[in-house]
Amino acid sequence: MDKQTIRALQMMERCCGDMNKIIDNILDFSKLEAGKFTLEPRRFHFRNMLDYVRSNHINKLTEKGLAFFMTVSPRIPEYVIGDELRIVQVLGNLLSNAQKFTSVGKITVEAVLTAQVKDKIELFFMVKDTGIGIDIEDQDKLFQSFSQVDASISRKYGGTGLGLTICKQLVELMGGRIEVASEKNKGSTFSFSIWVGVSEEDESLLQPDHIDMPLDMAAFEDEAIEDARQFGTRENRKNLEKNLSKLILCVEMENWEKAEVFMDTVRQLTQEAPGEVRRMVLRLKMAVQKENYDRIMADFAELFRVLQIQGGG
Repeated sequence: MDKQTIRALQMMERCCGDMNKIIDNILDFSKLEAGKFTLEPRRFHFRNMLDYVRSNHINKLTEKGLAFFMTVSPRIPEYVIGDELRIVQVLGNLLSNAQKFTSVGKITVEAVLTAQVKDKIELFFMVKDTGIGIDIEDQDKLFQSFSQVDASISRKYGGTGLGLTICKQLVELMGGRIEVASEKNKGSTFSFSIWVGVSEEDESLLQPDHIDMPLDMAAFEDEAIEDARQFGTRENRKNLEKNLSKLILCVEMENWEKAEVFMDTVRQLTQEAPGEVRRMVLRLKMAVQKENYDRIMADFAELFRVLQIQGGG
């Protein structure tokens, strides 16, 4: 089977996967709007559930060069009673969005126990990224049906605009709420709470007087981290070098789909660069889109030379 056929099949597989997600979202949305959606609570292993979520996303995150951290409070019992599938759905949607809109940095997930009333406990989750962020005035649009921040988001990243709406309704069905804290070009933190049950055997392991307090959003910010998007900084040069190396490796392997992912990251890392550098990046991006190997190598060599000069390397 030739490479062009393989690439066409990969594209078909990706389109089918995207179509399945769209259909599932529309079906869930229709049930929720009609009031016919019911939760199916059962006893499940909480940390195994989080391991499953992690395993579903770790490959895409690491392929993109993103660090991924997941922390769970020891106060949360081993087993809880809730709709495991829907908790996975909410976390999966938030992680997919974080991965989609983050090119450089890391994604962090935290789960803590924040309240207990008899055999019910409140769990609080945070999913934080270092992605493109959202303007304050646009944040109200996030949880509206069929809505995205602007048309360019839909064109570039795809999606139906239903994912967060469904998350909001699922979280509310589980007795909680979902919120976002974000700043343009400085990342986003989506947080949500839900109530789950605890069986008698697990309830005895709880310590009612020692519940966790959700961390302040600012506590998630790394101390003294240089902004990788600020062209010319040490962190920026390090990420540029890493993504350019991965770009060329993908070109050598003729993996054009991944090459375009790394090319887009390079473009974002050079948005604040001088005009000469931005023009070089644009030429390189066009060569990658056309799969022109010779042009790519020539443009890459020129761009790398200029970056070395400007970086003092």
